[in-house]
Amino acid sequence: MSTLMRTIVLVFTCLNVLGCAWLIWWTALKQPDEVAEGAVKEHVWDGDLRERNNPMPRWWLILFYITIVFALVYFLLYPAVGSGVLGWSETREYNEEMQSAQRHYAPVYAAFAGRSIEDLAHDSRALALGHSLFATNCINCHGSDARGAPGFPDLTDNDWLYGGTPADIIQSIGHGREGTMPPIGAALGAQGVDEVIDYVLSLSGHAEPADKVAAGKARFVVCAGCHGADAKGNHAIGAPDLTADIWLYGGSPATLRKTLMEGRHGKMPAHQWLGDDRIRLLAAYVYSLSHPQ
Repeated sequence: MSTLMRTIVLVFTCLNVLGCAWLIWWTALKQPDEVAEGAVKEHVWDGDLRERNNPMPRWWLILFYITIVFALVYFLLYPAVGSGVLGWSETREYNEEMQSAQRHYAPVYAAFAGRSIEDLAHDSRALALGHSLFATNCINCHGSDARGAPGFPDLTDNDWLYGGTPADIIQSIGHGREGTMPPIGAALGAQGVDEVIDYVLSLSGHAEPADKVAAGKARFVVCAGCHGADAKGNHAIGAPDLTADIWLYGGSPATLRKTLMEGRHGKMPAHQWLGDDRIRLLAAYVYSLSHPQ
């Protein structure tokens, strides 16, 4: 929030509080021309409904004044005006809670330190902690069942963009990944795009016209720099294996055409802030998903 907007909100709030105080004080005053307390005023409705002079109860007025005093004290203690007498801030509160959680949970995670990912993948307690970490940090992209979504890899199969070894998984979680498929529609042309699609689909067992497959194979040289001459991909740059019939964005001709014409860009954010112990437990859980044995 900008300084100007913060000032406007502060002034408006203070005026409202002071206005409430004045309104209560003014309505509680007894005017000289009023009738006696409890007496009937001149106002009559429907022939028999009469207004009496019943002032607000004193305890009710006192509670209202207490809330106003509380608001003014709150303004002074907390950062409504400046930084507040207590010096409280959301950042400091967050850091203190994180430090408290770290002190509480660090020994739990540290108990699994020094063990291999393969070993942790067979430990039910380690997997329970890893599943909890996955549910907290990963399901928004990969889903609660870890089967992914268009643009987010399925973690339960054996197809890995950047490799599925324990070291690769730890690297992906801790430091993140970022991959780009450039648009190559202009280089291939409309006919070339269709031919490459037929060739790529044929690599994963789809029946396509032989002439288009042959033409697409000749044009695939444009793609071989990333996916390899055998189209089996490259873990170093996250280029997918095009022979596995596993598709990150979908394997329909329309989806493949969109990929070739417009390109794709994917990003796995870094989670180094989790710390080494939690990253290893999370990596063990992810590793176990594709190694059920």
